[in-house]
Formats: sequence, structure tokens, C-alpha cells
Amino acid sequence: MRIALAQLNPTIGALNQNKEKVIKYFKSAAENKVDLVVFTELSLSGYPPRDLLLYDSFLNRERDLIVNELAPLTAGSGPAMIIGATHRKESKLYNGALLLEKGKIKSVHLKTLLPNFDVFDEERYFTRCTERKVEMLDNLPAALTVCEDIWNDNDFFTNPIYNTDPLVTLFSQGARLLLNLSASPYHLGKHNLREEMLPFLAKKYNSGIIYLNQVGGNDDLVFDGSSLVYNHRGELLYRASASEEELFFVDTEDLYKPAEITVPPDRDDISTVLQVLTLGLKDYAAKSGFKNVILGLSGGIDSAVVACLATAALGPKNVMGIMMPSQYSSEHSVEDAVELAENLGIEHRLISIEKPFRTFINLLNESGGALQDLAEENLQARLRGNILMHISNREGGLVLATGNKSEFAVGYSTLYGDMVGGLAPISDLPKMMVYDLAAHINNISHKEIIPERTLTKVPSAELRPDQKDEDSLPPYNILDPILFHYIEEKLSAADIIARGYHEDIVKNVIRLVDKSEFKRRQAATGLRITTSSLGAGRRMPIARGYE
Repeated sequence: MRIALAQLNPTIGALNQNKEKVIKYFKSAAENKVDLVVFTELSLSGYPPRDLLLYDSFLNRERDLIVNELAPLTAGSGPAMIIGATHRKESKLYNGALLLEKGKIKSVHLKTLLPNFDVFDEERYFTRCTERKVEMLDNLPAALTVCEDIWNDNDFFTNPIYNTDPLVTLFSQGARLLLNLSASPYHLGKHNLREEMLPFLAKKYNSGIIYLNQVGGNDDLVFDGSSLVYNHRGELLYRASASEEELFFVDTEDLYKPAEITVPPDRDDISTVLQVLTLGLKDYAAKSGFKNVILGLSGGIDSAVVACLATAALGPKNVMGIMMPSQYSSEHSVEDAVELAENLGIEHRLISIEKPFRTFINLLNESGGALQDLAEENLQARLRGNILMHISNREGGLVLATGNKSEFAVGYSTLYGDMVGGLAPISDLPKMMVYDLAAHINNISHKEIIPERTLTKVPSAELRPDQKDEDSLPPYNILDPILFHYIEEKLSAADIIARGYHEDIVKNVIRLVDKSEFKRRQAATGLRITTSSLGAGRRMPIARGYE
């Protein structure tokens, strides 16, 4: 049997647009004489559709498209189709894989394991399926599964999340092929985990495996694609493109023969991070209706990296950098910002905030002189935020916030100031990773895009004379590991201190993280890169006690 796999980039909620894309790829596959065309989890709605699933009109429209426009494609001698979609049964909603054949829905296979942690909340919408059955595809008994249903093997995972494993039931019924329709978002380490687990399952069940993953950025989540095909010996036969749509083909007989070539392990490093962030930024802008972006250029590392990402995602003609120096800005910061903009070929403007800042100082300070306190530092940041939003309102364009995860975590940022924007592309990148990404950008460019001085200067917000980040924070090479232990590993202060970190530093960092929750709740959407971002997956109370 010849199967076509469509790794597509849907737009959430765009049912007609996604349907047209499905039809296009189906027809292209049919021209290649295939028996079956497979699409990813929730292909028409896009994943995650979230509260769109609460609207009957949305669900009814999705069903209508499947019954009246997609199923008829399979009539006559056309290939069959498997597509991820919602399914209602006895007034309950399920996440399913629908087999369309001979012009109608032949069978439905429903998702059993519903992730309800971190960025996932499927139990809010879907009902768990308790019945599982093997589907005959041609003469091959297949386990048709949806995403999470393959992620609970008791032999592979030390502490499985769920008390049931759908694969045990399906393979006990004689399944010989595992076909998984997925929408699995990226985080660092995800590639390695997939390429350890899937061959493990292939060898355990002596089964060929086809893992088909969604691609594209949807709000804070970026789906990397990288679909995988393994033979029954656990040998990788094919890896689809990362961060791009692709239609690829599998002959099922190849799943039960030794691999003819060796496919090297996937990379999951700073180059992958660059690829994922670029895709996430590109799709966020496009799917939100923006063609161009605006950001503040300070001459620092964070804004430099965001400018590079924006240029890669949208092209230099669609990126504008605004330099907004004050009396505390160093001369080299403006020089470095100009050099970066010219290296990237983006439009750049210089708008000094000295005059409006002095006006506010005269208005707000009885002495008429600057006090150089925190309020005045925040005032400068808010003046810059106002300028960016003014340009956005008047000329159009999505404002990008340029803060990183280290600052974001401890509240080293200004509400309605440097936090303004519709998207914060690097808000899930620790500061040290931002430096790694900057160095990587220069390395792959084979020339200096980000000025060397930007890479080597001491980090500073430049909001008062001779200011350095380390005046307020631990050095980033100390701060970042503490944040990792607290936010991602969920360790207590005592546990982190026991690892050799200074007690006062650890307790102060944790205090800053906890006290800054109100800022993060008002922040721009950020692109998820780590296993625990500070966005939608974090559900901490704001008004709380501290002990």
C-alpha cells in the first residue's frame, strides 16, 4: 500500500482556508497513485483551537466540510483519506481520526489520552475515549492514534502520566502498523525524545511506525513538523522537513524490510531554536494580519537578536528599527544599533526621548531636576513604548517586545514600557541562550551581522549613569541556572541552595520571580522554546501569600 503523508501548516479557525489546503494536497497525492492520504490532528480547525470548540456553529461547519466536500473526494477510484477532526457522539465531543472512503466516513478512531498540563487543556473540551479498535488498511491491521495516545508506554517512561496505554489494547488486537496523527509543539529536547521513543515502540511491537506532525506557529506554540517513519526494527527510514510543509510518501512494504540507508539523528540545538523562532514569528505576523514589524533598537544583544529574527522571518523591507536614546544612552549604543540595521538592510530611525523626558521631569519633580530613581527609569521605558505604539498606530506594523526570559522571570522590565508589543519572540530564551543565538547568527551568516561590541559589552538598560544589569541582578551565568531549577525543574529554594548556590541569591531570585507574576500576566505573547515557558502554560495566582 502506498500512503501519502501531508505535513501541513493550518491557520486556527480558518476552516475554509484549511479545507482548500487539504484538497490541494489530496489532489497532488492522488496524482502520485496513492491508496491513502493522511493529514494531521485537527487539520481543519488547526491546533489548538481552544474555545472555538465551544461554538456549535464552528463544529457544525467543520463537520459539513468533511461530509460534503472532503469525503466526496474519496468516491469512486480515488484514494482514501484519514484526517484529524472533532467528532460528536451522544452530545459529547471527541478528538478523532476519521477514515474517509468511497465518498463517506467509513470509521472514526477517537483519542484516549487527553493532555491537561502545561500548555494543554484538552479535558476542557474533549471526552476521553474508552473503546479502541484496529482498522484494516488494505490488508494491514493498523492502530490509528491521535498524538498523546502514543506517549504513555510503561516500559519507556519511568513515571507514565496516565493509568492506561491505548497501544497495549491495539497491539493485542493484532495491529502491525502504528499511524499517529499529531500536533506536537516544539520545545528544546523534543526531537531527541521523539527519536528515542518511536524506535523503542517499533521494536517493542515489531511494528512499522508513521508519525505525522503538524507544522507552523500558532500563537505561543510552534509546531516543528519533522514527521518520522520507522520500520519494524526501529530504523529511521525518513524524517520530513523541519518548519516547512511537505507531502511525502511511504510504501508500507518498506516498513518491514531493513533500512537501505542510515538517517543521522536529528539536531536539536541552537540552530533548531533559530529555525523555530523564525517560523513562529513569521506565522504569528501572517496569521494575525501583519505584513511588517516595528521594534526598538537599543544597541544591546536582545533587540539585535529580535531584529535578526524579524528580518529572517519577514524580509528586511518589512522590519523597522527605532533608536530612542536618552541622556543616559552611550554613544556606542546608537552606533551599534545603526551598524546592525545597516548590516540587515532594515529601515531605521533615530528619535531622541531627551525633550519629552525633561518635560516630564519638570512636570513631576518639584525641584525640576532628575532624581534618577526607579520611577524615572520606568518613565524612559514608557516614553519609548509610547513612541513605538504611536508609529504602529499611524503607519501600521506589529510591535515586537525584545525582552528575554531571564529579565521576564524576575520582573526586570517595565509594564507599558519595554514590555509593549503584540509578540515577544525571545521571552522564553534565557539570557545566556540569547548570546548563543547571536553568535550562531553571525556564524551562519559568514560575516558580522550583530556587531562584536554588542556581543561583548556589559549588559545595561542605560536608564541612569553607568548602570549595569548586575547592579540589580546576579550575573546571568548564575541567574539562568537558578531560574532553570526553579521554573522548569520546580525545585524549592532549599533544593537549589543544596546544589551549591548562595542562599541569599537564591531566595532573592525566587522572591523576584513570585512577585513579578502580575507583570507577566499583562505581557505580550511569547514563543515557547523551553519545557516551562512563562506564558499560557504557567498558571500561578497573582494575589497570594509568600512563606
